[in-house]
Amino acid sequence: MAIADKKNDRFKEDYSRKKVKFEIFGEELIEKIVNSSGNSGRVYLPPEWIGKIVKVVKC
Repeated sequence: MAIADKKNDRFKEDYSRKKVKFEIFGEELIEKIVNSSGNSGRVYLPPEWIGKIVKVVKC
């Protein structure tokens, strides 16, 4: 097996769509539906959140 093949083997793992648990500590939670925006998606957040760090988890 060539070296390049060995490097690519680690990307061939079967990543199924199993649910995982995340534990997140924060100040506020907003649940929204993602809207279409061109070739991407968009979620509008409050202006008070500008400059803050946010994390997005797909359920």
